[in-house]
Amino acid sequence: MKITWVRWLLGVFVLMLVGCSTADNEMAGGNIQAVNHTLSNINWLSVNGYRADGGGGRSCCIIMPTKWRPGLKAHIEWEVDPEPFAKIKRKTTGYGFDEDAWAAHEANFKRYSTKVDIPEWPGVESCDLKVHFFTCNQVKVTTSCWAPSSPSYPIRVPMGMKEPSVCPK
Repeated sequence: MKITWVRWLLGVFVLMLVGCSTADNEMAGGNIQAVNHTLSNINWLSVNGYRADGGGGRSCCIIMPTKWRPGLKAHIEWEVDPEPFAKIKRKTTGYGFDEDAWAAHEANFKRYSTKVDIPEWPGVESCDLKVHFFTCNQVKVTTSCWAPSSPSYPIRVPMGMKEPSVCPK
């Protein structure tokens, strides 16, 4: 009697797993890439909990659906160094690093978060998730397979943008 009950539960469990493995639910890994259009430094970023370097290179990995669906969003968190070229005093002893000066500089770092829509990608293939940072803490993402320098790339905004004195609400 117990063996029959266990087999029945096992059968139900297997059916549930098979039912959840449809093509619409398939996931795949990809890279995250930061594209910084500002004069500030993006120290790091996180997309849906997957952390990445903010320096512009590709960071592994993010898990995303293989097929786009409406309502797909990215929750993005990031840290900004608003004065990336500030000079930190050097000590004349030890290793030449002033921890107090660094702590004062680091106290100016700011953290932000937002949710953005992930635009539809053509076909069934997406490429790296590229996160674009703009002035006024605006963010856009794309999964375009084109390089940001390509005329076919969907986000065409200049680099090195200066922060305006007043940001739109």
